Amino acid sequence: MHTKQSFQTLRDELEAVKRNLTDDPCPKCEYGWEQHGRQCYYFSTDYLTWSESRDECRQKGGDLVQIDSREEQTLLELKLRGRMNNEWDMFWIGLTDSEKEGTWLWVDGSPLNESLTFWFPDEPDNWSWYDPDDADCVTIGNRAEPPDLKCWFDESCKYTRRRICEKPA
Repeated sequence: MHTKQSFQTLRDELEAVKRNLTDDPCPKCEYGWEQHGRQCYYFSTDYLTWSESRDECRQKGGDLVQIDSREEQTLLELKLRGRMNNEWDMFWIGLTDSEKEGTWLWVDGSPLNESLTFWFPDEPDNWSWYDPDDADCVTIGNRAEPPDLKCWFDESCKYTRRRICEKPA
């Protein structure tokens, strides 16, 4: 029963997001991008490192996504579920602590609002068995049941993952 309630809660939140971010009938996003409210999102299908992913987003006129609200996290988490090839098929977001360990910054240089985080339990854990330079970049995604907004993971920036780019509509 708890699983059904959790899933229904997420569906209710998605409906609220849809009501608050009504898409403009005149598309303002380029082909391959999805418009939600005033933002355009691009969900890649190829796998790149965090730096390569950021470069690709910038070449497209945007940057890696910066999650500014619970509504945006809900939207992205539910969008990703249909795009993930397996439970651990992650997407890079624009959050890193590569400048100073433990100081999480978005790609625009703004600090992470600690009251608005969506870390998976026990994350960030800075697990560095693959890369001794630490786990300094953040991915989003987890197809666990029930759906849970807590789906951020810190990983080595050298892993290859898919990405979410964002730019204004």
